[in-house]
Amino acid sequence: MMVEEVAALLAYAVRLDPRLAPTDQAEADERLDQWADLLADVPTTAPHPDGRDWHAGHVVRHHIATSPYRIQPSDVSRPWHAFKADVLGRHTDPVPPVNPDDHRAYRAVLADTRQAIATGQAAPSVYRELTGGSTRDERNEFAAARLAALGVEYMPRAVADALADFRKTRAERERRAAANLPDPLDVTCPYVTCRARPGQPCQQGGKRRTDRTIPHPSRLDLATAQHYAPKEPAA
Repeated sequence: MMVEEVAALLAYAVRLDPRLAPTDQAEADERLDQWADLLADVPTTAPHPDGRDWHAGHVVRHHIATSPYRIQPSDVSRPWHAFKADVLGRHTDPVPPVNPDDHRAYRAVLADTRQAIATGQAAPSVYRELTGGSTRDERNEFAAARLAALGVEYMPRAVADALADFRKTRAERERRAAANLPDPLDVTCPYVTCRARPGQPCQQGGKRRTDRTIPHPSRLDLATAQHYAPKEPAA
């Protein structure tokens, strides 16, 4: 909070609890300095993914309404740090709009996003745990559909297991489909020198291109973001 915001918060507290009124200007100045120092990293408001948004004024009002003790600046800062920890714990880093192979820029965007959330300037990004359905039957049906799209039903499970070492890419895709995990080969690779199409392995090398055994990290990031992104409700 800025000093002006802290002063407004103190004035609100005095209005609710007249016992807090300073006896003279020196006491008022000292109290404002104390509160401003402790609340410098506490915002007046901040969003919460569940709608339980932070509001410093509400914290002051709740304390005065429920506690017989005169409010201290720590009675505002402690709840804020608990709120911040809860919000950051729910945050899932979205894919930054930068080249993920530029590691410095990629990390900088992630750090800036987390800092904005930690200071109440941005809401966290929260993905649903699973998007293949809300019930176990729906999730199983969704996984079965993904396996069917891969043609798994035409090969007995025992045969597929025996051939897993010779068809590692296919086996990994089947494993991800069965576990309802994001599959990087479901999306086009965003890496500018690759751009492998869905279903095709990532490429490496210059003129003599070869298949990568592991997809580019940016492709997995994109698949993860799409897999866990909230789905629009059916019309």
